[in-house]
Amino acid sequence: MPGSVSGGASSAVAASAHASCARFRGTDPLVTGVTRRRLAQDVGHSKGPESAIPLLRWMRAMTFEGLIQDKRFASEVVTTAVGGLGLARPTGVVIRDAGVNVIKTAAVLDAAHKDAIVHGRATLIYHLAVPFVGLDGVDATTTRPDFAVVTPRPQNVDGEVDSSWLIVGDAKDYQRVRAKIDDAKLMKGFLQVALGAESAAQWSQLPAGMEVHTSGVLAVPRNTSLNPTAVIEDLTDYRDEVRMRVVERQNEVARFPDPTTIDPLEHLAHLTAHFDPASCAGCDLFIFCRNELQSSKDPADLLIELGVKPEMRQQAIGLIDKTTPLGPISSSVRSMIEATLSGVGVKSRQRRLDPIGQSGTVHVVMAKSDGATLGVYGIALQRITAQGAGAWDVTVFDNPDSDATRRQIMKLLGKQLFDALSGAVKANTTSPEPIHVVVPDSGTADLLVGIADSIAGAELSRLRWQRDKDQDRPALTFGGEPAVIPPRLPEKDRTAVSFLLEQDRARTMKCRIPIVDLRATLAALVTAGGPSVNSLRVDYLYPWAISGRVTIDFRAHSSVIEKSPHTVGAQLTTPQSNAIHEAFTGDKPGLPRPANPAAYDSLVRDELAYKTDVFDKCVAALDSEFAPSKLRAAVRQVEGDSQIVWRRRLDLHAFDLVRFTRTSRFWRNDNVPLLEADKLFVDQLTILTSPLAAENAAVDAGNRRVAIARVVGTSPYLLEVDSRCIGDQSRVVALHVNGDPCVEKPAVTVKIQKGSFKISNMAIGPVAEISADPRQFEWDPHHDPGVAVGDELIVADFAWFSTNTGDAFLNVPRPSVDQRSAPKPDCTPDSYGDDPASHQYCCKPHEVSEAEWSDELAARRASGRLNPQTWPPIVDPDAFDVAAVGDDLPDPAAEPAVAPPEDLSMDDVE
Repeated sequence: MPGSVSGGASSAVAASAHASCARFRGTDPLVTGVTRRRLAQDVGHSKGPESAIPLLRWMRAMTFEGLIQDKRFASEVVTTAVGGLGLARPTGVVIRDAGVNVIKTAAVLDAAHKDAIVHGRATLIYHLAVPFVGLDGVDATTTRPDFAVVTPRPQNVDGEVDSSWLIVGDAKDYQRVRAKIDDAKLMKGFLQVALGAESAAQWSQLPAGMEVHTSGVLAVPRNTSLNPTAVIEDLTDYRDEVRMRVVERQNEVARFPDPTTIDPLEHLAHLTAHFDPASCAGCDLFIFCRNELQSSKDPADLLIELGVKPEMRQQAIGLIDKTTPLGPISSSVRSMIEATLSGVGVKSRQRRLDPIGQSGTVHVVMAKSDGATLGVYGIALQRITAQGAGAWDVTVFDNPDSDATRRQIMKLLGKQLFDALSGAVKANTTSPEPIHVVVPDSGTADLLVGIADSIAGAELSRLRWQRDKDQDRPALTFGGEPAVIPPRLPEKDRTAVSFLLEQDRARTMKCRIPIVDLRATLAALVTAGGPSVNSLRVDYLYPWAISGRVTIDFRAHSSVIEKSPHTVGAQLTTPQSNAIHEAFTGDKPGLPRPANPAAYDSLVRDELAYKTDVFDKCVAALDSEFAPSKLRAAVRQVEGDSQIVWRRRLDLHAFDLVRFTRTSRFWRNDNVPLLEADKLFVDQLTILTSPLAAENAAVDAGNRRVAIARVVGTSPYLLEVDSRCIGDQSRVVALHVNGDPCVEKPAVTVKIQKGSFKISNMAIGPVAEISADPRQFEWDPHHDPGVAVGDELIVADFAWFSTNTGDAFLNVPRPSVDQRSAPKPDCTPDSYGDDPASHQYCCKPHEVSEAEWSDELAARRASGRLNPQTWPPIVDPDAFDVAAVGDDLPDPAAEPAVAPPEDLSMDDVE
């Protein structure tokens, strides 16, 4: 048994994510005596710099953890946690340091216990050290909760307080994406809290009368800044899992009692890896396990390397060994394997529905700072007009993590969108083309929307505080502190903020495309070789779309991309993040920012140059390799319909600065029919245009609308149909013939109508059963499909599309727009003022809504129903990015970074 191995606690938590892997369990630091990162280095398969935590990300995490120790924020976390658990209001809050020492932790807990019983005070303790579960008294690694709260328990039957609660917590600087923390991250964080709670509950030195509470606390950022707030969760299930994992861990340790006798290579060789290219990437042994598979000659190991699911490997192995009979496999898996073996991307035969490259689109790439959730080093924008693509406009920010930078981003984007919108209206005043923002990946879209939401929250707060000033009331934050009033949001800047929040409100509508994801667009048109997770990087994906180039070795290509210092998305690589941060901060505190302006500017511009170069190559590949679909105009028309409503919102300031999670329940319920119509439209559009999606639907046992049919006769047409969704006297429409979409045939036309899209000259007609086994039907289509015996068709039940009685054309219903909870065509800036009752839910401006809410908050505060007077404390549901007078949040980039501990990885931070 080693003396002390750092990271034991976190490894138990990570085991929950990799619990099925025997190799992960067998390389616990308590088994091997070294961390997995060091073990990977010892066997010659380190992940390199990418396995490390970016310096600025680490500094931000440490800065946030330090805020929990600050008196102001500690009191807020304690009161929110204690009040949220329904406990009595403490008489005060005490802060104590346990010094990451087991003996001192015991003494501090004892003092806090007495303080709770005698004085009724709550104590926040940080830097705790508690023996790991089951290792009380053993010189091994400790569990180190970031903090814990000791508070009085309710009075006993004699009316006295003689016991206390120990509420275990952890500080996690989880980034909010679109104002929300990912549930998986929260679960992982609470698992770590549960480990601390279980360790404390089994510790013999816990003071008599102190009991570990069944709930735990995570201190997380309240918004995109570092302001902490408390999230509470019942730990019962988490502690059950911890106990189970601890038993597994103890069993592994028992198998190898002396780590000094372990030969690393032999030890790893006898442990079976449960490899998955997506979920295993966070493990330090990822490169070793992948190399093991790459060195194997077994065809099954290639399927494992590609991430093919276990239940599908036996059916698919024949594609590799060319001898094993093939089983039923999805067309997407087949395409991935074929692309891998041939070194050539497999095109889906779907044509383009996206607006990329068309007039009215604005291309955006960004370089994100790790110092803040919404920090940005630089941005590049390019607008497409009727004359073509303009030059990229590059801007580097000298204060990347500030609110001023976020506002400058909205100003730059707002100008481009305003000009695009003006150009569209000028070209067609009655029905202008929609505008779009095109980004390289979803992460960039999330960053833009997050920035827009932050600024929108500040603007709504400004409107409330303006009302307070008009009524001679003090402008106060939700917590009752004097507020710093933000600047007004200019109208052109508002165009960008409003447009991005329109995308956020519409993200449940799959047919809406205010923001277009370049990577997702390309991925729908071509399947790359190698694991599908590799294609999440567009610089990996786009070469597979280019015809006539040399074949691609997916492993070599993947290695080049992994080692690249640059990315196309907003998130930087670890080496590049570190380099930019070092140029920004310099080598000592107190230097001006950026400390090395020339190096900083050059590094950021180099990063943006890579992003714009790959972006341009992707757009070029789309233009040269993929033809537009006949339904492309229909898709843009759907977006155009919705943007007419958005422009009314923008013009009237009506509900245009609200993200989806702040919409009312009434509005969401009111939009359910629109969601249903949207889903139907997207499903029908996808089946019509995508051969891959249509084939996958046809072989899906749960789908009763689409089926595969084989032509077995032509005079008359005879079809052999596998699915029972097609029966006697059904009417069917042919969607694809031998993998080619019928809607793209030269004879087929698409007409945009008021309520639908009319598709003419499709093969539609009734079928009559002539044989039950095999299931054969005589088909009498109105339009001759021109198929031959042996052709494979994908057909659909015509009734799914339309109630038309004729077979001459196919109608696809056109999704409607919000007509009840949105400004109507006849709404004007004076409509609400002239008739508030009639326009309450359509065009009521933000200025009025926020003034009313300001009055309501003032009334509640006057009656003691708001913080800090009320108990339990009320949690601010909006959590806008606004500051109180005197707020002085520390800057993670204020001084040169300190390297994170070698044994920690992003798994420990995230």
